[in-house]
Amino acid sequence: MALVMEACGRTVLGYLTQLLGDRATAEDVLQQVLLEVWQRGPSYDPDRAGLTTWVLTIARSRAIDELRRRVPEPIDPTGLALRAEAEAQSDSEIDRLLEQWRMAGLLARLPREEANLLRLRFYDGLSQSEIAEHTGIALGTVKARMVRGLCQLRDLVEAEEGVSVG
Repeated sequence: MALVMEACGRTVLGYLTQLLGDRATAEDVLQQVLLEVWQRGPSYDPDRAGLTTWVLTIARSRAIDELRRRVPEPIDPTGLALRAEAEAQSDSEIDRLLEQWRMAGLLARLPREEANLLRLRFYDGLSQSEIAEHTGIALGTVKARMVRGLCQLRDLVEAEEGVSVG
């Protein structure tokens, strides 16, 4: 369990905190997640998913359970369709957050120079020229570091998912 916490504990706690909006609740849900990881550990198949992806998937399910416990059941039957639509939108938002936290965890494993440039590009939406201007790094260096960072990120994704992308 210590290895699981070291590998993905911060990423999972951050994801849960953002999703649930409360660190104390996120920590409680994280405990549920760790218990489930412990119980389901023998069934973990690294060929199907990387450890972080597997744990985040469990965290997503436990977070949804927690969010559903918070929402009172509707009394008006005409509101059921609206609630179903809202839940579908909520699920897509949860999936987006899951992928964002997964990528944040992977970026944290890259060298700082490459990770910072990739964050500026994909989170802040800056072009390579804008990044060069913003950081004071030569444009050619920005391009080279981004290519190197993307290659390393691809390797991490492939290792986590157990597949070859390219």
